[in-house]
Amino acid sequence: MRDRLPGVWVGVSLVILLTLTGCKRQQAAATPPPPNVTVARPIEREVIEWDEYTGRLEARDRVEVRPRVSGYIVEAPFEEGSIVKKGDVLFIIDDRVFNAELAAAQAQVAKGQAQVAYSANEFKRLQDIRPSGGASELEVENARQRLKEAEADVAAANARVDTAQLNVDWTRVKAEIAGRIGRKDVTPGNLVTGVGPTSAGTATVLTTITSLDPIDAYMDVDEQSVLKYQRLSQEKKRISAREMQIPIFMGLSSEQGFPHEGVVDFVNNEINPDTGTLRGRGVFANPFPHYLTPGLFARLRIPGSGRYQAILIPDLAIGTDQDQRFVLVVKDDGMVERKPVKLGALFGRFRVVEEGLAAQDRVIINGLQRARPGAPVKAEESTLNPDDVPYTAPGSAATQALPTTRRLPSTRVGPPASLPTAGPATIGAAQ
Repeated sequence: MRDRLPGVWVGVSLVILLTLTGCKRQQAAATPPPPNVTVARPIEREVIEWDEYTGRLEARDRVEVRPRVSGYIVEAPFEEGSIVKKGDVLFIIDDRVFNAELAAAQAQVAKGQAQVAYSANEFKRLQDIRPSGGASELEVENARQRLKEAEADVAAANARVDTAQLNVDWTRVKAEIAGRIGRKDVTPGNLVTGVGPTSAGTATVLTTITSLDPIDAYMDVDEQSVLKYQRLSQEKKRISAREMQIPIFMGLSSEQGFPHEGVVDFVNNEINPDTGTLRGRGVFANPFPHYLTPGLFARLRIPGSGRYQAILIPDLAIGTDQDQRFVLVVKDDGMVERKPVKLGALFGRFRVVEEGLAAQDRVIINGLQRARPGAPVKAEESTLNPDDVPYTAPGSAATQALPTTRRLPSTRVGPPASLPTAGPATIGAAQ
C-alpha cells in the first residue's frame, strides 16, 4: 500500500497540472480581438450657414382704381383677371356733360380773346391821340387797365378749359401701373363717385391692379436672431443687410428646396413691440407666366453667417458625455483617442466642428459603441463624399459675392488633407 502512494500522488499532480494548463488556454482563447470600426477624414470646404423663416408674397405695387370724376359707367372694356399695361382704358364714364362744359369754357376763351383785341386797339388809339390833347392821361390809364383785365379773363378762361379737358380725359379711367387686374367691382350702368375736393374718402373703387414683376416676400425675424446678426456684424463674421444687398432664397409650399433667388432690399427701422420681430423684405424676379402670386405662403432662407472655411463630419459620429461633446479618433498605432470638440452649424447630416479636430484625424464614423478610448481597434478606411452635403444656390453670384469672414477650425495641425474644395456651389446649413 505504501509502495503505491508515490505513484498515486504523481498521477494526481499530473491531473492538476493538465487542468491548470487547459484553463490558461481557455482564458487565452476567450480574449476578444480588436473590434472593427469604420474611420474617415473630415470633409474640408467653404460653407455658409443659413437661417429659415416663413413669410408671404406681396405685390410691390397695388392700386385701387378709382374714378376722378362722377358719372355713369357706360363701358368696361377689359377682361377680369387679365394682364393690363399701363395706360390701358379700363372704364368709360358718360362724357357728354363734360364735353359741354369744355365747349362752354372754350367759348369763354374766344370771347375773352375778342375783348382783349378790342381793349388793345382802344388803348393804342388813346395813346396815339394823347400828345395832341385828344385824350386825357386818365383815359389812357383806364384803357390800359381794361386791357389787363381782359387778358386776365382770358387766362382764367384757359384754366377752365384745362380743367374741363381734364374732366373729359378722366372719363376714360386708365391703368396707372402694369399688372394683373381684378374683378369689376362696378359694372356698366352704375353711378360712380369721383375723387373731388371733398369726396376723396368716398370715391368708388372700380377694381384693383397688382404688379407682377418683381414681387416681394415679407418675413418677420425674431428678436434673438436680430441680436445674433448684430453681434456677428460687429465681430465681422456676417455682413449686415443694411450695409449691402445679401442673397435670399425662397421655396413655395409645393416646391422642394429653395429654387428662387433674390436679394434682401429692405429692413425695417424698428422692432414691433407687440410681436418682438423685425420685418424684412426680399425681392424676386417674376417673369412671364408670373408663377409667383401675391398672397402665397413662402419659405425663406437668408445667410446666418458669412462664408468661412470649415471641416465637417457626420453628426452620428459625435458622442455625448453629459454636457460635453466628443469624437473618437484612431491614431496611427491603432489605439482609440477621445477628443472633446466644439460644434457648429448642422448641414444636412453633417456637422461643423469648430474646435478640437484637425483635418488629418481619422474619425470613427461607424462602430462608435464598440470602441473604447485607450483600446485598440481594427480600422477600415472610408471616404466621405462631399456631394452628400446639401447645397444652397449652386453657382449663385450673389452668394459668392459675400465676403469670407473667418476660417475654421483654429486647431488645424499641419497641411490640410487632400479633400475636395468648394467650387461654384456653396454649402447651405439646415437650421
